[in-house]
Amino acid sequence: MDLFPKGRIIESAIAYFCCMTSTKPNLLPLLEKLAGQLKGELKIDSLTKTLYATDASVYREIPLAVAFPKTAEDIQQLIQFAGAHGTSLIPRTAGTSLAGQCVGNGIVVDVSRHFTQIIEFNKEERWVRVQPGVVRDELNRFLKPHGLFFSPITSTANRAMIGGMVGNNSSGTTSIVYGTTRDKVLELKTFLSDGSEAIFKNMDKAGFEAKCALDNLEGEIYRQLQSSLSDQQVQENIAVNFPKKSIHRRNTGYAVDALLETEVFSSQTSPFNMCKLLSGSEGTLAFTTEIKLSLDPLPEPVDIVVAAHFHSINESMKAAQVAMKHTATAVELMDKIILDCTKESLEYNKNRYFVEGDPMALLMVEFRGKSEEEARAKGNKLIEDLKMANLGYAFPVIDPSLTASAWALRSAGLGLLANIPGDPKAVACIEDTAVDIEDLANYIDEFDKMMEAYGQKPVHYAHAGAGEIHLRPILDLKKKTDQEAFYQISLDVAKLVKKYNGSLSGEHGDGRVRAPFIPLMVGEENYQLFRKIKYTWDPQNIFNPGKIVDTAPMNTSLRYEADVETPEYDTLMDFSGVGGILRMAEKCNGSGDCRKLPSSGGTMCPSYQASRNEKDTTRGRANVLREFLTMDQKPNPFDHPEIKEALDLCLSCKGCTAECPSNVDMASMKAEFQYQYHKTHGVPLRSKAFAHINELNKLAYLTPFLANFTLSNKFTGALMKKALRVSPQRELPRIHPTSLYDWYRKNYHQLPQPKKIIKSVYLFVDEFTNYNDTPIGIMAIQLLRRLGYEVKMVKHEESGRSAISKGLLEKARKHADANVRIFADLVDGNSPLIGIEPSAILSFKDEYPRLVSPELVEKAKKLKFHTQLIDEFLGKEIANGNITEDAFTEESRLIKLHGHCHQKALSSLNWTQKLLSLPKNYNVQLIPSGCCGMAGSFGYEEEHYELSMQIGEMVLFPAVREASENTLIAAPGTSCRHQIADGTGKKALHPVEILYQALK
Repeated sequence: MDLFPKGRIIESAIAYFCCMTSTKPNLLPLLEKLAGQLKGELKIDSLTKTLYATDASVYREIPLAVAFPKTAEDIQQLIQFAGAHGTSLIPRTAGTSLAGQCVGNGIVVDVSRHFTQIIEFNKEERWVRVQPGVVRDELNRFLKPHGLFFSPITSTANRAMIGGMVGNNSSGTTSIVYGTTRDKVLELKTFLSDGSEAIFKNMDKAGFEAKCALDNLEGEIYRQLQSSLSDQQVQENIAVNFPKKSIHRRNTGYAVDALLETEVFSSQTSPFNMCKLLSGSEGTLAFTTEIKLSLDPLPEPVDIVVAAHFHSINESMKAAQVAMKHTATAVELMDKIILDCTKESLEYNKNRYFVEGDPMALLMVEFRGKSEEEARAKGNKLIEDLKMANLGYAFPVIDPSLTASAWALRSAGLGLLANIPGDPKAVACIEDTAVDIEDLANYIDEFDKMMEAYGQKPVHYAHAGAGEIHLRPILDLKKKTDQEAFYQISLDVAKLVKKYNGSLSGEHGDGRVRAPFIPLMVGEENYQLFRKIKYTWDPQNIFNPGKIVDTAPMNTSLRYEADVETPEYDTLMDFSGVGGILRMAEKCNGSGDCRKLPSSGGTMCPSYQASRNEKDTTRGRANVLREFLTMDQKPNPFDHPEIKEALDLCLSCKGCTAECPSNVDMASMKAEFQYQYHKTHGVPLRSKAFAHINELNKLAYLTPFLANFTLSNKFTGALMKKALRVSPQRELPRIHPTSLYDWYRKNYHQLPQPKKIIKSVYLFVDEFTNYNDTPIGIMAIQLLRRLGYEVKMVKHEESGRSAISKGLLEKARKHADANVRIFADLVDGNSPLIGIEPSAILSFKDEYPRLVSPELVEKAKKLKFHTQLIDEFLGKEIANGNITEDAFTEESRLIKLHGHCHQKALSSLNWTQKLLSLPKNYNVQLIPSGCCGMAGSFGYEEEHYELSMQIGEMVLFPAVREASENTLIAAPGTSCRHQIADGTGKKALHPVEILYQALK
């Protein structure tokens, strides 16, 4: 068949572009008027529009405006505005869509900020009513105590929202047992394109006839379906041309086949429910404000995972067919390319513990039971069958305590693909194909041969048990040739899927990337039926135009213009490892891991967790950097107020360096941006003061009593805070009467000699411990000495941490260069460099190799491997048996531990837990907090104080307040300890203090 007949190209273009351009030459005054009428917000500034120009797809379009409706009436007003002024509405929740569903040049309507309520819950009838902005995992946390859950689980479940899941008919890993979102939607409360409200739910034939009799748009909708779907020829076209019924993941076009399987259009007794059509309709038919979902009982409590290893993809596909004959709850594939990506990820490399050898593919098969024995018995039967079939070479069984980390490895697949070095990336275009499980091995074989003809080595991952494999070609979409290949490969794969009567869109939807191939997949007659449905529901094409029907060519409106050279910028920090600072920003593929909420754990992004503002995500900041550095025309390419505003609330926590699957290092980009921005605007006084804190402390140390009086006196202290724009609610750190250097010089050699010297260490005296937290430094030296370690101290520079955080990179480089020259040839594996303050000592491991002068880079790389946080050093010495519990008290103590952000990202809290657990009866509980909110100087700054405290209140402060008086609070970071004191009135101790006080 002719995929794009001339007549349809013309009609599609007319329909598409009529809503892509406003009938008004200038809507700005009208938009400003509308903004004043809404209870929520309407933004038309360039920063906000840039933030919403992309999603997790390859597309980019600057929207006309971005709305954040607060009420249903706001949405109704937006619909009426769009209809009256010839523009469109693009509904959006978390914006993790892979097919471009959230991209358009109309008004983006973000319901993720205010439409977040769980409205009604009925435990007995097992249903819940929610607003579309409720996060899937948050809903299930609410339901868990009641023994119920919403079963579709996507890899984005910790930020994916119910509205988006309905729009895309999301499936996830457990669809082979529980089905898709479409199977769970009972009722939808919506606005139609004329602004009228309509509620869709189960109805019998009489109810359907009553709807057809209505003299309004809702009635017209029912009459059109009655007319079209009652036609025997239409029913036959659907039966013949739609994907096989055995494929439960099928999202190609509108789900009219599901409407036929009801008492209205067949002899079946199932009630008619328009929600079947709206689920998977990508917001093109109506705007949903409430969703009623059916719930399932929680799965059996104990799970194990059989991680079957294979030498080929084909072998793993055959194994998937075997697995589906067992009672598995998930059958998931990861290939070698994905597995290799996890080696380079700080966060996910540790989850590879079960990988044996170098498999071409892993099949992860989950079994559940009431007990571990029951679950393992099911898994063992599969292993027996795989061995009998001579499929696989290793079959490790992951026990219940570790399955979460194994699935985290699988879930990271999408973001990790963005880590492929250079401009070529694994591109989402053919990644959503689903075929019958029996066809899967043959389909993959043909697919791989096709890719070989294109010179491609495709990536395979995802839901093997459901017949859906996420296959991605590696393409450089900055090149015209690859943009053309993007289309041609998609077309050829569509033809191959059609050969197997599969679904081109399994769970990610059609959007802009697959919709052009819908006529090929379902036939021209069914495609015209889809168009009739769309324009009956939405005659003015205001709801998410250009998705599913009448789409633009799939290789237009891409993020990058073809054959335009990527700008290169001279930066002080070295970003050459990723191809420059712009390519560091481009690593973000939009998967939105940075939008997870505090209850999901982890650190990034603390400001987003408090504000729920897209601007405050790593993704949002990366989008802004990419946009303005790519399109820049200024003498100083970094001189953009939009970038400054986007980065302002970045706490440089470094959570993104570990938790972002793409390892987007926003802290380093912020430091570089500040450095470049200062070239045009100068360095503010406050930034100078914080960056030179060590010099100021050194000066204050000459007269510590006078300095502390000045800092603490209400009059002089207030004046100083006002001059530096420091929050009046904060207490500035005091100067200790003795510096650590002076104490060491005077007292170290008088300490008792240990019976045996185990090894020597060099102590890095950071600028905070030297002048402010001297007692902690003293205890660290005494503890090490008592435990048998020689503590050496040499004169050295400060770490430069404060200068890095304020963008004074030349000053930071000076300190880094000096420290590398001092320590690089001084320390080694037997005499490491150890430090007390995480942010200072971890600079050696993180920034120094990219910050030092070129001639010192190799020395800095060598030094980083011999540098350790004191927690890590002591933890390793405990593991080696050099430190034992015999040296410590047997008293019982409960310790609640809050970890420093940099330690969590660049080292591990496991070491701190290990050393604090060494005393026999010490019980250490980790507070599941992210960033404390202080983040060095951030929380001291008057404009950031409120947000800083808000971040602390999310998890940390309540956990500390709930602790009993006898419970010890541990916090390795100096700023964390100050934040805990300011937020709760309780004193937190450095782990070294606790361990020292526990000595016998």
